[in-house]
Amino acid sequence: MLEEIKVIFEDDDLVVINKPAGILVHGDNKSTEPTVVDWLEKRYPDAIGVGETQLDQSGTPLRRSGVVHRLDRDTSGVLVLAKNQASFEHLKNQFQDRLAQKEYRAFVYGAVRDKWGTIDKPIGRNARDGRLRSAQHGAKGVLRDAVTHYERIVEGQYEGELFSYLKLTPKTGRTHQIRVHLKAIDRPIVQDELYSAGKYKDSNNLGLSRLALHAHILELETPAGAKERFIAPVPMEFEEAAERIAWE
Repeated sequence: MLEEIKVIFEDDDLVVINKPAGILVHGDNKSTEPTVVDWLEKRYPDAIGVGETQLDQSGTPLRRSGVVHRLDRDTSGVLVLAKNQASFEHLKNQFQDRLAQKEYRAFVYGAVRDKWGTIDKPIGRNARDGRLRSAQHGAKGVLRDAVTHYERIVEGQYEGELFSYLKLTPKTGRTHQIRVHLKAIDRPIVQDELYSAGKYKDSNNLGLSRLALHAHILELETPAGAKERFIAPVPMEFEEAAERIAWE
C-alpha cells in the first residue's frame, strides 16, 4: 500500500503527502505492517530520527521519524512530515499554537438539519474503554477543550436511508476529535467501527467500504516563511457517494 502514497508538495524542509486510508502513520512496536514512517525513512534517509521521542507502554521508543501530526489509520488525506529537526520544531509549533488550519470531509448517518453549526464539547476518556475518547456525559480523566465547526454540503437518502455530507474545520486537535464530536451529536461517521455503536452493521453505508473521513485541506506557514495551502483531492468514492444522496 505504500506505493499508493502520493506527494503533494516537498522542499528541503518538509514533504506533504496524500495518505491513503488503511495505512498507519507510525507503528506501535507490535505490528509489522508498513507505515508512513517506513515510507519516509526509505525515501529520505536523512530524516531518520527527526522529531521527538515517545515511548510505548513498555518504555520502548516508537519510530516516529518526521511525524508532526497524525491521521487515524482509516482516515485518508493531507499529512505533513518534517525532513529535519528545525522543520519539525517549526511545524510542531504551528499545530500547538493552532495556527495550522484544517478542513475535513465526512459522511454521517442521519440528517444534519442545520446548514452550519459548532460542536463545543470537551473530550476525555471513554468510561468503559480507556483506549477510546468521549465527549459525552461520564467521560473520564482530564477533559480537554475541543471545538469543531461544520457545514452541511448535502443531505439525502440512499436506498431509503438518510445521510449527510459535511465539511468540518476542527479548531483543536484532540485524538479522534471529529469522530468523537460527531458521535456526541448522534451523527457518527459512516463505517466508523469504533464510534458508530454498530450502526455500520445494519446500514447500506452509502456503498462505502472505508471510514468516510478525509483530510482535505491543510494551511500553514512553512519553515521557509511561506503561507501554503495543501489539498488532498476528495476521493472519487466520496464524490460518487455525494451524488447518490444528492440525486436519489
